Amino acid sequence: MAKKKSTRKKVSRKKPAPEPIEAIEHPIPIPMDRILDQKRPIAQLEAAMQSDRLHHAWIFHGPKGVGKFTTALAFAALALDDTTAPDLSGRLTCDPQSRVQALLRTGSHPDLHIITKELARFSDKANIRSAKLVTIPKDVIETHLLHPSTLAAKVSVDSMASKVFIIDEAELLDRSAGNAAVQNAMLKTLEEPPPGTLIILVTSSEERLLPTIRSRCQRVRFSPLCDRAMEDWLAQTSYDPDTIEWAKRFGVGSPGFVTEAIETGFISWYAPVEEMLNRLLSGDFPLEMGSELASMVDSWASARVEADKRASKEAANQAGADRMLSIIADLLRDRLNRVAMHGDAVELDRIGVQIDTVGLARSRIRSHVPMAMVFEALAAELDRSSQPSMLSGE
Repeated sequence: MAKKKSTRKKVSRKKPAPEPIEAIEHPIPIPMDRILDQKRPIAQLEAAMQSDRLHHAWIFHGPKGVGKFTTALAFAALALDDTTAPDLSGRLTCDPQSRVQALLRTGSHPDLHIITKELARFSDKANIRSAKLVTIPKDVIETHLLHPSTLAAKVSVDSMASKVFIIDEAELLDRSAGNAAVQNAMLKTLEEPPPGTLIILVTSSEERLLPTIRSRCQRVRFSPLCDRAMEDWLAQTSYDPDTIEWAKRFGVGSPGFVTEAIETGFISWYAPVEEMLNRLLSGDFPLEMGSELASMVDSWASARVEADKRASKEAANQAGADRMLSIIADLLRDRLNRVAMHGDAVELDRIGVQIDTVGLARSRIRSHVPMAMVFEALAAELDRSSQPSMLSGE
């Protein structure tokens, strides 16, 4: 008996197309002389630009939020502009009304490429679009650096650089053996770049870049702002007195860190974390500490993903865990400074061990150990290190 033909229509299972890349807002470049308290890096960059030949690859490294990315934008604005020249004081400036500056102010300069992990969301490949955004994948580097660097510039060829590529959070460039090592894929371009190409890697963890990457780049070290510079910056904000006092105590010389803490809400973690840490270090171990820390981070990460549908929960969890560990380290350093005034050598050694323990927890987070396990282990290890016999060998 012949089978009847099915009348059901086949359902199309096409994978969703990538989103079109919308205009991604980035800060407008500011003049070099408006960058806060980074005289040495600025002097190094200005000397390089006034030399006969500008090096093509740079690493801007230092703590988070101290002006590395802001300086990279200012550097790019001068390098891309053919009106750049020394003023009467010898400082490099450009015509603020030039075509290049007009394009930079509107975020539409076609030869300035800012590369972030979030560009993965616009990939043609579905598996890249659905990635967890804990690294910058090879597809992003190929699409937004390696290929565009071979193309002709669209605006100016008479400037110090005709194309500039800024890689933010460059420590996230995937270097895993199973993923064709993204950093290795960049080596040829870093060694023999197309004419007019300027590449800037911005990172707060330079040690996570391969030695072969570092050896091909000029390195510029950024430092935390001094107390006076931080106070000047805080005076220009509209923060309330309590927030300003918190920033003076824990701002670690980083306007970016302070701003992020306030805007994303993790400033509210300090009081409960300090209370739990004080209990632990006084011998009253709060059994809920590990789970509380993990829960606070998870709630923060969920809010970040809710606010930005393109965000990755895993990446947000890692970012939140990193901030939480920074807070614990801040509190321990603050305790270290207060103990140092009394000259208690044993207690100083003990706190040093505890700060190292936070560093170990950070490495576990980067190795993708489950967050709850990391914080449970951290609480237990901090408790163990606070015991009187910890340094006596008993």
